[in-house]
Amino acid sequence: MTYATTAVSPLRRRMIDDMTLRNLSPATQRSYLHAVSKFSRHFDRSPDRLGLEDVRAFQVYLVSQGISWPSLNQTVCALRFFYGVTLNRAEIPERIAYARTPRKLPTILSADEVVRFLEAVPSLKTRAALTTAYAAGLRASEAVSLKVSDVDSDRMVLQVRHGKGAKDRTVMLSPQLLGILRTYWRLARPTDWLFPGRGDKPIDVQVLHSACRSATKAAGLTKKVSVHTLRHSFATHLLESGVDIRVIQVLLGHSNLSTTARYTQVATTTITNTQSPFDRLSLEVVPPG
Repeated sequence: MTYATTAVSPLRRRMIDDMTLRNLSPATQRSYLHAVSKFSRHFDRSPDRLGLEDVRAFQVYLVSQGISWPSLNQTVCALRFFYGVTLNRAEIPERIAYARTPRKLPTILSADEVVRFLEAVPSLKTRAALTTAYAAGLRASEAVSLKVSDVDSDRMVLQVRHGKGAKDRTVMLSPQLLGILRTYWRLARPTDWLFPGRGDKPIDVQVLHSACRSATKAAGLTKKVSVHTLRHSFATHLLESGVDIRVIQVLLGHSNLSTTARYTQVATTTITNTQSPFDRLSLEVVPPG
């Protein structure tokens, strides 16, 4: 990964090299560099001259500024990497405490709400991308990174490459989703990226986030819907359909079963409609022209 800067300090260059060697994603590298730079600017000193008490003081400062718990923990990850790997000070990282993030139950859409939401997305490409995110349980970054070649209609799977933690995995491709993607392909004719953006890049994740906000309002939904809401709904609908939770864990790419198990707290115990939630999807989800 190349950073176009006029003057990169040896310390910054070493951290970049350390992250590159460990195959951290470009987004993670940018996040870590930003966090360490902010830490350094706060004390107006080079970060290698700062210690554990400075880290603690910085954490207290961030909390006082109203930083979100996920952002605070991301800063912790960056500083633990900087001290433990780049500075090789193994005694420090384990003493940099993570924040205990309040655990909230995920927002779940019913099958009817999913259809209403998707039908409210006006763009052909964005609607196909969000439909894929729901029907395969993908993260936003995973949905936009799909290539045409990742759709394997013979094995009825989608190949997710470089998901969270730089891990590849295979996810389900339902007949309904395959039909939608074939209709989308006939209309849009993507060649490399399944959902292309500008130039030779895939569609930007911010396009999906913006589409979620607009579609939520257009569909008249009171719930706050994001791409991750669709992923949560996918998992919950599978659980309600009787799919083993360990299978869902693999499909979602969760490293820990306890992460997947939280869907048991939002799944309904009595299922009145035994039809698969994916049977609700149809070619009509993608506009005909």
